Amino acid sequence: MLLQTPTTVLAAMSTVHRPAFLDRVDPRLRILVAVAYSVLMVMAYKAVALGFALAAVLLAMGLSNITPRHAVRRLLPVNAVLLMLVVVLPLTTPGTPLVQLGPLAFSHEGLLQGLSIAVKGNAIVLALLILIWPLDAGTLGHALRHLHVPRKLVHLLLFTARYIDVLENEVVRLRAAMKVRGFRPRMNRHTYRAYGHLVGMLLVRSFDRAERIAAAMKCRGFRGEFPVLDHFHYSRYDIPFILGSLVLLAVLTWIKWA
Repeated sequence: MLLQTPTTVLAAMSTVHRPAFLDRVDPRLRILVAVAYSVLMVMAYKAVALGFALAAVLLAMGLSNITPRHAVRRLLPVNAVLLMLVVVLPLTTPGTPLVQLGPLAFSHEGLLQGLSIAVKGNAIVLALLILIWPLDAGTLGHALRHLHVPRKLVHLLLFTARYIDVLENEVVRLRAAMKVRGFRPRMNRHTYRAYGHLVGMLLVRSFDRAERIAAAMKCRGFRGEFPVLDHFHYSRYDIPFILGSLVLLAVLTWIKWA
C-alpha cells in the first residue's frame, strides 16, 4: 500500500470538499430565483410546463453538492403526504370514471389533478433543497435583510434556528422527569392533562428564557441589528446563474401563457 504525503491528502480533501457552482452564487440571487420558481410552479398547470420545470431542477442538482440519495431521503416525507392526495382526489373529484368500486368512482380528472400537485410539490421542494438548504441560518437571515424582509421576521427566523435545539432538550428533560415520577402515557384523561401541563411548563420556561436572553443582549449593546463582518458581493459566478434562471423562468412563463 502506497503512503500518502500530506500534500496528496490535502489535494484529495480539496477535491472532495470543493464547493459546487451553486455554492459560489450570491445567496440573495438564490433566494429570489427559488421564490420566483416556486410561484411559477404553483401557477403552472400544463403537463409540458411541469415536465420542463422538473427536468430543469433535476439538471440543476448536478451543479450542487446535493446527492440523489440525499434528495430522495428528503423527499420521502413529502411524497408520503402527496401520495394520499393522489389517492383521495380521484375519489372526490367528479369526472370520467376510470375504476368504479360500488358508490366510489376513481375519476380521470382527479388523478390528473393529484399527479399535477405531486409533480409541483416535488419540484418546489427539490428547488428549495438545492438553492436554500445549503445556506446556514446566519447567511439566510443576512440575505433576507438585504432583500428588505421585515427585521422582526428575520430575527424570529434566527432565534428559532438558534434555540430550537434548546427547546427540544427542555422537552426531553421534562419527559424524563415525568417518567421518573412514574408517568406512563395511556389513552385516558390523566395522560391528556399531563401533556397539557407539559406544554404549559414548556411555554413558561421558554418565556423566562426569552426574558433572560433579551436582558443579556441589551447588556451587550444590542440595538435591533446584528452586526456582520462580511457582506455579500456579486461575482463572476452570478452572471451565468442569472442568465440561466431568466431563461428558465421565461420559458415557464411562455408555456403557461402561450
